[in-house]
Amino acid sequence: MAKIVIKDLTFSYGNHKILDKINISVHDSEMLSLAGPNGSGKTTLIKCIDRILKPNGSILLDGNDIESLSRQDIARIIGYVPQGSSSPLSTTVFDTVLMGRRPHIRWRVSENDLDKVTEVLQLLHLDDLAMMDFGQLSGGQKQKILIARALAQEPSVLLLDEPTSNLDIRHQLEVMEIISDLVKGRRISAIMAIHDLNLAARFSDRLALLRNGMLYAEGPPDTLLTAENMLRIFEVEVEVVKVRGSPCVIPLRSLRDAESSIGPHPGSRS
Repeated sequence: MAKIVIKDLTFSYGNHKILDKINISVHDSEMLSLAGPNGSGKTTLIKCIDRILKPNGSILLDGNDIESLSRQDIARIIGYVPQGSSSPLSTTVFDTVLMGRRPHIRWRVSENDLDKVTEVLQLLHLDDLAMMDFGQLSGGQKQKILIARALAQEPSVLLLDEPTSNLDIRHQLEVMEIISDLVKGRRISAIMAIHDLNLAARFSDRLALLRNGMLYAEGPPDTLLTAENMLRIFEVEVEVVKVRGSPCVIPLRSLRDAESSIGPHPGSRS
């Protein structure tokens, strides 16, 4: 059985439709990356799955309709890593990660809660930062701590919104390696919105390409990352080469009149 099943999901802000009849499934130990131009609906879809936004359609978690679950039940299942790492509060790294235990805390913080935080910090090699102020850390360190906070929930589903944004190349790779290892090692289902197609190709099991709020195509990275798809979706001319078995997209030039030259995709909306 699929861990997550999304059926005919539609979302609008007023009369402006953002997502239109999205159908996607994700299994255990699988990472699905959402890719597409700005405004294609990637972040909105992530927020709909986490019930930050309320769409039409259905979302099933382990066969249960998410509508039947309480906010606390959802928080025990889904760990959400938002885009960006700003925090309005001055808290230590340990306390920031401890916030992820909120769905499990009854009357007070238990020894088990403290142990789980310590375990996650050690797992991500953050234990030496435990007593430091979250706000004083680098962007890469903050991103890892937000992942640690989500993992402290002990989720079976991980949602990540641009986890590598604003990170240098070393921290991009480090964060993606951590996420990939956790998905496989803990049998987590992960859905990640990402702009970097080459990182997505290297670390994802499947891609979902979004265009104009609709699912343009879905499948393995080496099948979807083609010059034709990049032209239709991103309006750029690219060359796609294989590097260590993974497709690598090399941008050549933008084509502002691409759609008029090749015609719109049959599924696109005007």
